[in-house]
Amino acid sequence: MPKIKSKSGAKKRFRLTSKKKVKRKKAFARHILSKKSSSRMRNLRKPGMSKNKDGKIIKKLLPYG
Repeated sequence: MPKIKSKSGAKKRFRLTSKKKVKRKKAFARHILSKKSSSRMRNLRKPGMSKNKDGKIIKKLLPYG
């Protein structure tokens, strides 16, 4: 049986935790940063978890994750 390829875009964007939850980086932290407060930027640095429905789709893209 051949190996299944992982989706390379998903490999770069998502990681699976030990409990098989999907960890991701939060959006809105790249540009136009001057109007965003420091507390908001601090919260954007923390990793986010994907929602349950999205997590099921992402797990299909990462078969060996």
